[in-house]
Amino acid sequence: MNFNKLGHFLLLVAATLPLVGCSIATNADENSPIVFEDRNSPISPSPAKLKLEYTASLSAVGDILIHERVYLDAKKENSYDFNPMLEKVTPFLEQADLTIANSESVVGGSEIGLSTYPAFNSPYEIGAALKNSGVDVVTLANNHTLDRGILAIENAIQYWHQIGMVHTGAALSSDDRAEVTLVTRNNITFSFLSYTYGTNGIPTPVGMDYLVNRIDPLIIQQDLKRAREVSDVVVLSLHFGQEYEHMPNAEQMELAHFSAENGADIILGHHPHVLQPPEWIETTDGRKVFAVYSLGNFLSGQDGLDRQIGAILHLDIVKSVTADSSNITLRNPAFTTTFVKSSNDKNYDMDLLKNIDKNLNSATKAHLSTWIKDLEFIE
Repeated sequence: MNFNKLGHFLLLVAATLPLVGCSIATNADENSPIVFEDRNSPISPSPAKLKLEYTASLSAVGDILIHERVYLDAKKENSYDFNPMLEKVTPFLEQADLTIANSESVVGGSEIGLSTYPAFNSPYEIGAALKNSGVDVVTLANNHTLDRGILAIENAIQYWHQIGMVHTGAALSSDDRAEVTLVTRNNITFSFLSYTYGTNGIPTPVGMDYLVNRIDPLIIQQDLKRAREVSDVVVLSLHFGQEYEHMPNAEQMELAHFSAENGADIILGHHPHVLQPPEWIETTDGRKVFAVYSLGNFLSGQDGLDRQIGAILHLDIVKSVTADSSNITLRNPAFTTTFVKSSNDKNYDMDLLKNIDKNLNSATKAHLSTWIKDLEFIE
């Protein structure tokens, strides 16, 4: 059968079949396209019924506190290399759409002289290693921010700008401080705020309050309001609590609940240098806020098992959008437990806690699960 005869045959068959839900124009010939004059197809939903969902993943780690023994171990001939220390945990950082770390020792660079406790100044190379490992945002408001004065803060912020690292909690001008720090991933816009309880008794220079954000409930309330106006998710970092205490105190919990009520969606705690458990905070406007009171140390030279243990937080954020509303839901909180090991103040290396001590890992998981029994652990 040639193609012309085949075309006539198909048209004949089509004419004899019952038509279901459509009719064909009667004036069509073999060279004309088939035209459907009406269809009984599903009707598109109205805009009011449309619902879109976007998802982004977030990870966060605790304190980056570079003691002398850590940066000396990273020293090369004319530079420092921290990348090998982070190699084993990098896969757990770079898998998230956004990863946050607390840069506790100011990264002021070798040019002004490196220093350790009690007044820290770290090499730029730790910042590069964090960037290489998947960290996207660093928080800068902590009790060591003013350790080495204005020059160290200027150097650090200029360096973070240079490598494209988003930062919050310290600024070089009032205008910079007034800018809400924003990052968008997968159509979800995150804002980042960071505050500290103090600066180890070092006063902020007169007229330069922008250098470091201090915890003041009224200021936090105002900043949360501004952040909510320009973002979908507000991530609040608080440097608070008592060092080496494994449970949050009343002041920490009160501030976290206050912040949740005033618009924070995710609250990340730092400063105790040991892990404190997370909780869900249910607000009066019906939101569920995730608060972890202390993420412990991530990379530091502190001794003691509980100070060598850290945790990487993993959290999924879902944005549901309809024609007249947008809603954020936090899902699947999970942790990866970590450990900083060394030998005689050398060979610093981060590893998963499960590879160091299974019993200690089980105890750490139980501690983190104090208030959230269905926490997951990614190892």
